[in-house]
Amino acid sequence: MLFRLLIIGGAFYTSIQIYKKHQNKKKQIDAEAKETEAEGKETKKNHQIVSLPQHNKTNEGRFLTDVNNQQSPQISENVTEETDIEYIEEWVDSYFTISTVALGSALAGIWIPPLGFVSTIILAFLTFPILQRSYEGLVKQHRIKADVIDLIVFPLMILSGYLPAAAFGYWLYYLGLKFMAKTKNRSANKLANIFNEQLRSVWIQRDGYEIEIAFEALQLGDIVVIQGGETIPVDGIIIDGIASIDQRMMTGESQPVEKSSGDSVFAFTIVLTGKIWVQVEKTGTETVAAQIDQILNQTTNFAGSIQLNAEKISDQLALPTLVLGALALPVAGYTSALVVLDTAIVDNLYITGTIGVLTHLTAASHHKLLIKDGRALERLRQVDTIVFDKTGTLTQEEPHVGKIYPCDEHTEEEILIYAATAEYKQNHPIARAILQAAQKHQITLPTIDDTQYEIGYGVKVCLDNRMIRLGSARFMALENIFLSAEINTIQTDCHKQGYSLVYVAIDNQLAGMIELHPTIRPEAKQIISQLKQRNLSIYIISGDHEEPTKALAQELGIDHYFAETFPEDKADLIEQLKKQGKSICFIGDGINDAIALKKADVSVSLHGASTIATDTAQVILMDDSLNSLIKLFDLSESLEINFRNSVLWDVVPNVICIGGAFFLQLGVYGALAIYTIGLTGGVINGMLPLIQTANDAKG
Repeated sequence: MLFRLLIIGGAFYTSIQIYKKHQNKKKQIDAEAKETEAEGKETKKNHQIVSLPQHNKTNEGRFLTDVNNQQSPQISENVTEETDIEYIEEWVDSYFTISTVALGSALAGIWIPPLGFVSTIILAFLTFPILQRSYEGLVKQHRIKADVIDLIVFPLMILSGYLPAAAFGYWLYYLGLKFMAKTKNRSANKLANIFNEQLRSVWIQRDGYEIEIAFEALQLGDIVVIQGGETIPVDGIIIDGIASIDQRMMTGESQPVEKSSGDSVFAFTIVLTGKIWVQVEKTGTETVAAQIDQILNQTTNFAGSIQLNAEKISDQLALPTLVLGALALPVAGYTSALVVLDTAIVDNLYITGTIGVLTHLTAASHHKLLIKDGRALERLRQVDTIVFDKTGTLTQEEPHVGKIYPCDEHTEEEILIYAATAEYKQNHPIARAILQAAQKHQITLPTIDDTQYEIGYGVKVCLDNRMIRLGSARFMALENIFLSAEINTIQTDCHKQGYSLVYVAIDNQLAGMIELHPTIRPEAKQIISQLKQRNLSIYIISGDHEEPTKALAQELGIDHYFAETFPEDKADLIEQLKKQGKSICFIGDGINDAIALKKADVSVSLHGASTIATDTAQVILMDDSLNSLIKLFDLSESLEINFRNSVLWDVVPNVICIGGAFFLQLGVYGALAIYTIGLTGGVINGMLPLIQTANDAKG
């Protein structure tokens, strides 16, 4: 016994030194990350504001400067968090490998005694992390965790000569931790810094010329030149030009916005048509989009404070198990007390419960669901409220042609032919909608020469010696095309309903207008109906105007909606609903949805949404539709049933063992055999989702 104690003491000392080495390595990595981050901030601080160059639209030839065209390194706010995750996974994998060696040595030690001593040394080394976790639970969290039981029973079994049983217990312990590490917060992409999407270079107006410079060289006061199809790289003020701008990702507005001199623009919005000169007011981390990213980094992720059910139940059973073990000692003896304390429900649930989660995550992938955080499946069972972002989630990016208003003697088909001919080279959503309508009506478009085609704020094309103009009401005014009071009334009514108008003029007269409607996702109505059948409350939150949001809610049968909502207000509304006792699943796709996604209990985004939304969301609908949303809830219910069965497979054998320890003098190895049967049944139960998925695939 004394010899064993000396060996264990030496192993403890060795394990402490190794643990300190690991900690020092982690601290060094963290220090290097913080130093790199500080260097990035200092570089930004040293950017100087220069005097505003005079804007001049003459001599607009673009010349490429000799500026180094490389993107500046961007520092993620989550470097430390990612380091922690990598460190934990590395730590668990190494200790599980060591526990496997210890189990093999202990079993071989039955026939080769020296290997038993080797196993004892290794097991003593493996005890220190359990001591560390127990200390953190008792001292820092002020609660008795399941690790406390393992800390007591494993060394006692070694000292009592039950070396193989102890080795098996250690192996189960680290196998459970390995599964937990794989299940907790396994996002394939940690919250990405949105500047990974940033342009490498921009065009600016300087000394009468448009020159290209590296984005990192851009300074406050510069004049950035952006044309149709390009992304606005900064926040600023338009000082010249007119453009139709898609702000959907930032503001949630479903229709493009016309902006001209004096209007503000935001980074990451897109110029659909036109050309603008923008005076830089904010760049880099000062833009609105970057501020959203910073708020995300400062927001405590709700998921971070949630335990998996397996871990939670195991910890809850720790104190009752200690009490029963203490009671068994005077009533049934030392061996019976060991059997009670070694009730494997503590470690078995770590394994069987997390296997159930992992297999459901795998099954989800077969249904085009990417679940990045396993706890999202568990929390979906408590969700009672679904909140949809309107634009891009319930509606598609591309609108569709509604009513066509011909003027004078023109026909609807003629207006569509002229519009499609003018837009055939364009690839923005409005152009695609018009071209799709022409294709639906089987219209053959005439061929035009490039020299007859002029793209600016609107489109001009020469067809059969007639000038065709296509664009907005403002473009018509700039081209001196008269719009009657009746036309203005139609425009007002359309805007109230959330529709937009594309005007078509022939020569110097208005020929007609094409009404564009937001396209509701074809599956949306059925999905909403199925969600309501589950007694879920449905809300819409939108940055769009009141009338179109209300109309959409009515069409889909949704009772609650919030319109004209700013990005920061979306997150506040989520908080308000949670304060009312609601458990929220938020579904969004834009940069402006990112904060609300992170504050919701469960967050869902669509494949193809903005990168910052998909990085923040816990679940991604990979088929870019809402079709798999119902399956997500089905999987959550399946996980709950599977987990209950896993608990039964763990509880029943342990009840038998505890009863046997008190009344039948059940020994350690007899109890171990019963525990193993329960563990085997629990593992098979946890694998059932994969078996079912395989059968569905064959069928």
